[in-house]
Amino acid sequence: MATQSRPNFLIILADDLGYSDIGCFGSEIRTPHLDELARNGARFTDYHTASACSPTRAMLLSGTDNHIAGVGVMSEQKGRDPERWNVRGHEGFLNHDVVALSEMLQDSGYHTLISGKWHLGLRAENNPAVRGFDRSFALLPGTSNHYGWEPQFGNDRNNFFVRIPPLVYTEDGKRFEVPANTNNDKNGFFSSDYYTDNLIRYLKERSPETQQKPFFAYLPFSAPHWPLQCAKEDRDRYRGVYDDGPDALRLKRLSRLQDLGLVSKDVKPHDVVVEPMNKEWSEMTNYERKCSARSMECFAGMVDNIDQNVGKVVEYLKQTGEFENTVIIFQSDNGAEGATYEAIPTMGADLMRVINTYYDNSFDNIGNATSFVWYGTRWAQASTAPSRLYKMYTTEGGIKVPFLIHYAKFAKEKQSGSILRPFCSVMDICPTVLDLAGVSHPAVNGKPGTFRNREVAPMRGKSWVPYMMSGTTSGSAMDAIHGESSMGWELFGRGAVRKGKYKLVHIEPAMGGRADDGWQLYDLSKDPGETEDLADTNQDVVKELLDIWEQYRAETGVVWGTPIKYVGEEWDGNDEEGIIGGDAISQTRAWMRVRKNEPLSSKM
Repeated sequence: MATQSRPNFLIILADDLGYSDIGCFGSEIRTPHLDELARNGARFTDYHTASACSPTRAMLLSGTDNHIAGVGVMSEQKGRDPERWNVRGHEGFLNHDVVALSEMLQDSGYHTLISGKWHLGLRAENNPAVRGFDRSFALLPGTSNHYGWEPQFGNDRNNFFVRIPPLVYTEDGKRFEVPANTNNDKNGFFSSDYYTDNLIRYLKERSPETQQKPFFAYLPFSAPHWPLQCAKEDRDRYRGVYDDGPDALRLKRLSRLQDLGLVSKDVKPHDVVVEPMNKEWSEMTNYERKCSARSMECFAGMVDNIDQNVGKVVEYLKQTGEFENTVIIFQSDNGAEGATYEAIPTMGADLMRVINTYYDNSFDNIGNATSFVWYGTRWAQASTAPSRLYKMYTTEGGIKVPFLIHYAKFAKEKQSGSILRPFCSVMDICPTVLDLAGVSHPAVNGKPGTFRNREVAPMRGKSWVPYMMSGTTSGSAMDAIHGESSMGWELFGRGAVRKGKYKLVHIEPAMGGRADDGWQLYDLSKDPGETEDLADTNQDVVKELLDIWEQYRAETGVVWGTPIKYVGEEWDGNDEEGIIGGDAISQTRAWMRVRKNEPLSSKM
C-alpha cells in the first residue's frame, strides 16, 4: 500500500456496551486487543453520547445535535404519538438537513466503507449507499438475531416484537439475504464476525487506484445488544465468573476503576436503582440465579468476540503497513442496556408468551441462536457504576461511555497509555476527523452552508486536534476542549444540560427524579455519581442552567414534555411504500400489514 499523506480512519462502535465492560476500563472480560490500543493510545474518561443508539449514530456522522440531524425522536417512539413530534428534526432517520461525515470525505477523495448496524433509516434515500459510502453492508433496523434467525415474524403481532422488523440487510443499497445459522456453526453467519470479515474483504478488494486513496471505515457492531448470543466457547470462557451476582460484580468493577485511576478513590457511587418486580439476587431460586449468571456469561462472550474481531482488523492494517497512519476510535453508543422487559406491564405477559412459543431459554440453550434473553437492570448497573442508571436516561449512566483513540501522530503526551479527562462529546468526532483529513465543513461560523445543492446545518461539536497535538497537560480538564460552552441532551422526555462542573437533570420521579417533577442539580467535579441534589441551595446556578436549557431547546428544536414510559427501541420503520426496492418490497409491505393488523391479502 502507498503511504498516504492524509490519515485513514477506522471508527468502531459497540452497541449497548457499558462503561466498565472492557478490560482497560476495569472489566474482567478478556479484551487484549482493545487493551493494547489503549496502552499505546489514550482513554477518555468523560466522553458522552446520546442516551440511545440511533440518536448517537446521527450525532457521530453529522457533528451536530440529534434533534437537528433527524433523530430528535426515534421512529418507534414517534409512532406512539406522531403529532407530538411532527416537526423538523424529528423524522426518525438521518435527515438531509445535515451532511454526513461519509459524504464529505467521499467528495474529498476518501474511500468510504461501512459494515454493520446502520439504524438511521430504511428508505432508499436514507441508505448508507446514498449517504456517502462507496461500499456498504448494513443492518438497517436497530437489532436482529445475531445468527440471522427470526422465527416470529409473519406469525405474531406482539407489541414488543413489532418494533423489530424482520432482518433487513442491504449491500451497496440492494437487498442481501442472510443465511440463518440456527446450529451456531462457527463458520456460519454471526453478526460481529460477518461485519468484520466483510469490512476486511472490502479493504482487500480495493483496486490499485483506490489503494492510493485514504480510507474511512466504519464498523458499527450490533453486539452486545440483546438478544444475548455467542459461540459456546466464548460463553464458556466465563463459566462461573458471575455466580456471585451483579452486586458483587459492581463492587469488583468499582474497585478496578479506582485502581486504574479512571475514577477517584473517594468517589461516591450512586445507589442501585431497584425497579418494581425485580427480584434481589438472594430472593431468586437457584435456577433463576443460574440463568441470570448464564445471560451475563453470554454478554461477556459477545464482548470477548468483539475484541477478537478488533484484533483481526488491526492485524490486517499492520500487515498492509496502514496501521501507523490510521486513526482508530473505539466507543459504545450509549450506556449499558438496563431494561427488564419481562417486568414491564405493557409487554410482560404477551412478550413472554411469544418468546416461549418461538425460543428456548432453558439454561443449557441460553446464548444459542434459538434463545432470546437480556440481562436486566442489575447487571447493567454493575457496569455503569459509579454513575446513575443506564441507557435511555440522561443521567451519567445513560450517556457516559468508554472511549479510546489511537493514532501514532498525536502528541506522545496524549497517547502512550494516557488517561484524558476533558469533557467531550460524540458530536466532536465529525469535526475532529474533518480537521485531520484537511476537509472543510460547508457550514461555517455557525451558519448553514450548501452541500450537493441542499442547505445543511453547521456542526456543534469541537475538533480535538489542537488538544491532541499539544504536548501540554496543564489547564483545567473540564474546559480543555469545549471551554466555557455548554451542552444539552434530550430523549424520551428526559433532559439534561451541562456547563463546566454543573449538570442539571430532569427525569421522572419513579426513577429517582424530584417528587415535584423539577430539575436536579449536581456538581460532577465532586459528585460524578449524581448522589447529592444541590438544586434547593443553588437556585442561582439552576436559573443559569435553565436559561441555557431554553436556549438549547430553541436552537435545536427539542419537543419537550412528559417522559415517555415503556419506550421500545428497535423498529426504525418509516416507510410503507417499499424501503429498499426490488424483491424487498413485497416482504416489507407484507410485514407492515401484520404490524397494522391488516390482512396479508391486502393490495401490496
